[in-house]
Amino acid sequence: MMPASEFHTDRIETASTAEIRSHFPALERIHNGRPVAYFDGPGGTQVPRQVVDAVSDYLLNHNANTGWAYPTSIETDEIIENSRVAFADLFNASPKEIAFGQNMTSLTFHLARSLGRRFSPGDEIVVTELDHHGNIDPWLSLEKDRGVKVRMVQMDTETGLLEMHQFDELINEKTKLVAIGAASNALGTIVDVKSVCQKAKAAGALSFVDAVHFAPHQLIDVQDFGCDFLACSVYKFYGPHVGALYGRKELFDEIDFPKVRPAPDYSPDRVETGTQGHESIAGAAATVDFLAGLSQGSTRRDRLAATLDSLNERKGVLMRKLWDGLAAIDGVKLYGPNCDYPRTPTLSFTVNGIHSRKVAEQLADRAIFASSGNFYALTVVERLGLAQTGGLVRLGCACYTTEEEIDRVIEAVGEMPQ
Repeated sequence: MMPASEFHTDRIETASTAEIRSHFPALERIHNGRPVAYFDGPGGTQVPRQVVDAVSDYLLNHNANTGWAYPTSIETDEIIENSRVAFADLFNASPKEIAFGQNMTSLTFHLARSLGRRFSPGDEIVVTELDHHGNIDPWLSLEKDRGVKVRMVQMDTETGLLEMHQFDELINEKTKLVAIGAASNALGTIVDVKSVCQKAKAAGALSFVDAVHFAPHQLIDVQDFGCDFLACSVYKFYGPHVGALYGRKELFDEIDFPKVRPAPDYSPDRVETGTQGHESIAGAAATVDFLAGLSQGSTRRDRLAATLDSLNERKGVLMRKLWDGLAAIDGVKLYGPNCDYPRTPTLSFTVNGIHSRKVAEQLADRAIFASSGNFYALTVVERLGLAQTGGLVRLGCACYTTEEEIDRVIEAVGEMPQ
């Protein structure tokens, strides 16, 4: 955890972009004679020193397994508990409702297998076309394993928005679970998960929220969402490779999670399988504290809210400039909702006649790191008719993105031969 003084918390404003950038060693990298501009955040952001220090400190000074009587084991237990408290603050939940795992996808497969023990042939699950397949395929696996029927809400390919009316058509008395992404990692679309969770609850169904792409940009509130479960991956918002799962305590207590017999049978430990990545869990707590340390507030959650509100506003300005700049280039096609809709600062596009991988390679030559392909949002890319032509090029604005970097992208794309 960083000292509060590092961010000059005697002031009201959230730390400046320049100040934030000073905590990211990766931003000092030079490629082909130019400083690297990292636009690959939707696939995994860069990490501040404070988070790396927390991981290193754990491994060097506290490394042990849990539950034993000697100091390093006791310290490990405390570090894990402190991380649960940090994520409870981030999610507006209880520490007993926070479990850790390798990543969101692994946690979702584990939860799906566990919930599947309660489902019977003919039961139904509702998912959406807009989602990352980490929130589609775990539920589809229950068609094979349990005879469950998975039904899918469609997306509008012109706008990148979900056909929200279809939830009313698909959710019924057979529905046992509705799994919904809070934001699209491919198109940036933000979804009204609160209304979807309300529809699920009214039908007597459970609700699961994939918040992986939402978490870096807006404050999660599981109480306001009204969801039963929510998962995210910390490496998408300046942390190490580890996932976090929220579940209502009564559900964590009663679900028949697969586990070895000697493992704890109390929540949330009963949700976690085997020895965890303790160093990553230590780094996860440091990630929450990094974000909270960028702003003032009486509680950690207040500081998190102030930070994410401020960063979201800044990134919104950058996103609009990026959108308008690329839209003005002949041969460039943008996908997803425009900036007048609720969205994250993630933009996907194609350049006429150029394979998306080739576009990304040309950007990389100019020290602009961007991802290309389907980003595991395969159904989105298939519906857009791009699966056979390389998919999309994706750019994401992070807390360290600058206006000058936006200008570099627009210039680079504008100069590509077509």
